[in-house]
Amino acid sequence: MSRAFVKEDQDDRPPEYRLPEPGSPYYHEACAWALITGADEGDTRSAELATGCQWGERRLVPHVQRILDQAEADDGWRVAQLCRRFLKAAGTDSTAGTDST
Repeated sequence: MSRAFVKEDQDDRPPEYRLPEPGSPYYHEACAWALITGADEGDTRSAELATGCQWGERRLVPHVQRILDQAEADDGWRVAQLCRRFLKAAGTDSTAGTDST
């Protein structure tokens, strides 16, 4: 194998998610954003571990729906796509937009 494809650095630390205290009124919104961000980076598991929430967790649905609404208003297609996937996993498939991938 070519050395060009061998990762030699030891920078395999999981991403760091900065969350407010669990009692904060913004905690669940921050968890929703962390899960969407983790999914965008291909590392949903780290976000789940950091937040204590699972992908598709129903208590985060209102927050993810707000993120979706804003992403669609701002033409943030990737964030909107991930939000729709989250909502589908939660069993509350959004009727806004389409997810063709």
